[in-house]
Amino acid sequence: MSDKIIYPARRLRGEIEVPGDKSISHRAVMLGSIARGTTEITHFLNGADCLSTISCFRKMGITIEEKPDCVLVQGKGLRGLSAPDGALYTGNSGTTTRLLCGILAGQDFPAVLSGDASLNARPMQRIMTPLGQMGAELSSLSNNGCAPLSVTPGALHGIKYQSPVSSAQIKSAILLAGLYADDETSVTEPALSRNHTELMLQNFGAHVSSVLHVEGGATALVTPPDELYAQQVWVPGDISSAAYFIAAGLLVPNSEILVKNVGTNFTRAGFLKICEEMGGDITLLNRSFKGGESRADVLVRSSSLKGTVIEGDLIPTLIDEIPIIAVMAACAKGTTTIRDAAELKVKETNRIDTVTENLQAMGGDVTPTEDGMVIRGGSPLKSIRARSRLDHRIAMSFAVAGLIAPGETIIEDGQCIDISYPEFFDTLESCVER
Repeated sequence: MSDKIIYPARRLRGEIEVPGDKSISHRAVMLGSIARGTTEITHFLNGADCLSTISCFRKMGITIEEKPDCVLVQGKGLRGLSAPDGALYTGNSGTTTRLLCGILAGQDFPAVLSGDASLNARPMQRIMTPLGQMGAELSSLSNNGCAPLSVTPGALHGIKYQSPVSSAQIKSAILLAGLYADDETSVTEPALSRNHTELMLQNFGAHVSSVLHVEGGATALVTPPDELYAQQVWVPGDISSAAYFIAAGLLVPNSEILVKNVGTNFTRAGFLKICEEMGGDITLLNRSFKGGESRADVLVRSSSLKGTVIEGDLIPTLIDEIPIIAVMAACAKGTTTIRDAAELKVKETNRIDTVTENLQAMGGDVTPTEDGMVIRGGSPLKSIRARSRLDHRIAMSFAVAGLIAPGETIIEDGQCIDISYPEFFDTLESCVER
């Protein structure tokens, strides 16, 4: 790993396009592999996490061709995967690990999944329990509820699962296993999490329905299909990647930047809502809808931000963006309170701790809580040696903070951003004027 040096910016100018959405890229490879025919994926995210997904399916006999302008997946149908030779290595990708367990639960061969040290410390019992209820046998080889995981398939039964947390990874693992069950499978969660799996399953030919409950929460239901069928998938730009440039455009004075082709799916676009609530000058242009996913160009102008409250059903729609929102809050007038975000503790790092650590070091006034943080904005930020702790979202968030801090801000182990955005620093430099 290498450190990255960030210098203050005078302003941001220009047009950029961020890489394809990570969540959608993962799912396109997975569904393409278990569908009949050739799935073509345009604007695929060529990051380490998504490459882990490709690697796993290649080990199970799927031919995947990476072309300059697209990825071609030669699917073999729902039951066309082959037993891998050895363990499936999922790198740092929780999405690969958890969703793949759902697919493996319905195969006719056992498998073992393992990742890097960080991945192997993240909780997996949250998927082991429901998949076990469906009839698969999942066990933690370290006996700690974490990977490496052994997955032994079984005759799967449809279940009605009440998830204790809103998590697209939990929901998706169960729905994918439900493709192989003997009856309908449903997942009810306290608040609607991102719905890319439901949308894509529909496009690939599965019968999926979603219900938002008046009393709160949401239920997704899948009926086992005979087969899935290959599709063309156009991946929008990842709003989680766009968020850093939107934030930079808001925070750096005299900036105007256009971020093109950003996914605006309402289950993911909470960040844009918060930017507007904080007083950000943001305009959505060229709105369109393609392949079940909405997208737009986002025009951003520098703004004077104010504090807000972020909680409840909004949290699942912006959970990955909370580190950069915290940076924005530190620069805003007034207090920002983030609650109901305990999921931050089980990401690549405990992001409550890593955000607090770095913001306090920069001079920010932040108090961590059990499920979020309280940030009192307005204190000028100073340059520091920011500790990424090998968390890509921490590294990118504090790179943005470095644009408004005097002197040199050093991002330790900055190459960890390759997980989701290998070109991040190059793109940032392309629109920064000093």
